[in-house]
Amino acid sequence: MPIAAPDTERLTRLDHAHVWHPFTPMRQWRGRAPVIIERGEGFELIDTHGRRYIDGYSSLWCNVHGHRVPEIDTAIREQLDRVAHATMLGAATAPAIELAADLVGRCNAVEPATPGARLTKVFYTDAGATATEVALKMAAGFHHHRAGRGRDLFLAVAGGYHGDTMGAISVGFLPAMHGPYERFVFDVRRVPAPDPRAQAPTAGAAGEWPSWDRERGVAAVDAALAALDRALDEFGDRACALMIEPIMQGAGGMVAHPPGYLAGAVERCRSRGVLVIADEVATGIARTGAFLACDTERVRPDILCLAKGLSGGYLPLAATLCTEEIASAFEGEPHEHKTLYHGHTYTGNPLACAAAIASLELIDERGVVENARRLGGVIRDRLRAALACHPHVGDVRSRGVMTGIELVESRDPWAPFDPARGVGAEVCDEARRRGLMIRPLGDVVVLNPAPAMDEGTLGRALDLVLEAIDAVTRRPAGRPR
Repeated sequence: MPIAAPDTERLTRLDHAHVWHPFTPMRQWRGRAPVIIERGEGFELIDTHGRRYIDGYSSLWCNVHGHRVPEIDTAIREQLDRVAHATMLGAATAPAIELAADLVGRCNAVEPATPGARLTKVFYTDAGATATEVALKMAAGFHHHRAGRGRDLFLAVAGGYHGDTMGAISVGFLPAMHGPYERFVFDVRRVPAPDPRAQAPTAGAAGEWPSWDRERGVAAVDAALAALDRALDEFGDRACALMIEPIMQGAGGMVAHPPGYLAGAVERCRSRGVLVIADEVATGIARTGAFLACDTERVRPDILCLAKGLSGGYLPLAATLCTEEIASAFEGEPHEHKTLYHGHTYTGNPLACAAAIASLELIDERGVVENARRLGGVIRDRLRAALACHPHVGDVRSRGVMTGIELVESRDPWAPFDPARGVGAEVCDEARRRGLMIRPLGDVVVLNPAPAMDEGTLGRALDLVLEAIDAVTRRPAGRPR
């Protein structure tokens, strides 16, 4: 039963008085009544008034199978009957051990097209940013311990997002998000992303999409790899690793990398002794229509970061995997101080690991990777047909279920909306009023449904996002909703 209206009002007062929401302009937040989610059911969220919303962004890209999944619920309850948490500092738990072995098998299942050592070691943390921090320490420590001297900078693909801790923002610096902290970040050299839009700053006629144009995609890859070559020529002997979101850059704007860039970047880094860190926090666990985005180009990184969907979207859990060579660089006698001195109180939490094991089993049993690939085709074809001639949609970018719809004031000539208007946020607000939960990245509207979602629910979500785009872009600027 829904919580009674007076309770909703009380919760709203308490929220506005005390809760600081992430990535949220709080003055504007307090100016309206929040949606307070009381429960979930399948692929829908239900608020305290009983209103239902399709979870079109997978509760921030982490939900895999929907809400209240009986198999995952049962796994957590059974683990509660054993132990809810026990530290991994000086002890171990069965769920963490079993999950590590499972992940090693899955993350090496696709044989790489070019040589790449197996990922054999799993270090647990609790979030995507902490998985990134561990990866950075692994890379820097590896070079320090192996060579007796450190390398002093990282390479990163521009526009990437890797979390909001200080190391994570160093490699994923986005001025709009991280400007106040610029003087605190460490040395990073950024190389351009293979973004086809950079090859076509002016939009073509209706029906032409920059990211769908093969020639522009090839040109973008060639230009980005040439820039990486120059960076490696200049900094290759100083660089610890290249940090990359493979195939699809997420929070930096949903930038889809054309085929060939990932494999080319890995090959170039390997030839120069620069490690490759694949941040698959957003792209992993079936999001791009493969278990790992790296699998689509048959590459194996030296270090791999996983989080978000790892526990099925139930509990905080992250994992950083690395090769035997990297892990062995941290081994020695205690007095040598090679130990990786990093850890978290809830590292390898048994409840989260039990949820992850159950979720991974469901991925196999229900063909979730194949379903995500099929949904990706539905999303791509439906949006291409519906928006090819839309005067305010400049591009649609997708890999699997990860989808960004870029809104513009005009396509011909190309002109963005005034950022102060917040058109992307308007569209997401309109979608919410119609029963769909999504979020914007500036004026890029993000649709990222659960990889296990059924096609009927996806079809309703696509209907609602198209209706919301039409409603907002046809509304005169400044007109009250």
